[in-house]
Amino acid sequence: MLKNLFRTRSAERMGLPLYTAAVEQARDPGFYTALGVTDEIDARFELYTLHVLLLILRLRDETGAEAEQAAEAAQNLFDVYVSALDNALRELGVNDVTMAKKMRRLGEALYGRMTAYETALRAGDTAGLSDGLARNVYATEDAGQAGGLAAYALTARGVLAKQSIDTVLTAPVWPEVKA
Repeated sequence: MLKNLFRTRSAERMGLPLYTAAVEQARDPGFYTALGVTDEIDARFELYTLHVLLLILRLRDETGAEAEQAAEAAQNLFDVYVSALDNALRELGVNDVTMAKKMRRLGEALYGRMTAYETALRAGDTAGLSDGLARNVYATEDAGQAGGLAAYALTARGVLAKQSIDTVLTAPVWPEVKA
């Protein structure tokens, strides 16, 4: 029982720095200037989700001796992200009565985005990723508008894949955001 109590804190310590790295990158001004993402709560949620997913995919792709640690870190990152979403809703004034419904809807959206983006990211499918990002980030059916963001995401996946697990866990290096 005590192991579980201390493990939770350890898990948070492992997931929180990864979440922080994802959020810091998602807040890069280049997304809003060079790539035309609107600086609104929905678009920020989409960018956070994309960056968390990029890290989770990198961690899940780890093989060898570090695979178990990487998988645990991926789960911890996801757990911290969901907790942060819950906290954000509470800060926005969502009360306890409606919190369960809102979190369920948000969880469904999060799962849907991650599933759609993962398929396209793993396949290197620029067109498929552009379609999803256009709908979710830019609120348009014009996939061309999301081409730059899709190219960035695929580049980020490649850049993260080349980094050691220690680098990814402590200070992941992201590509430059450019149009």
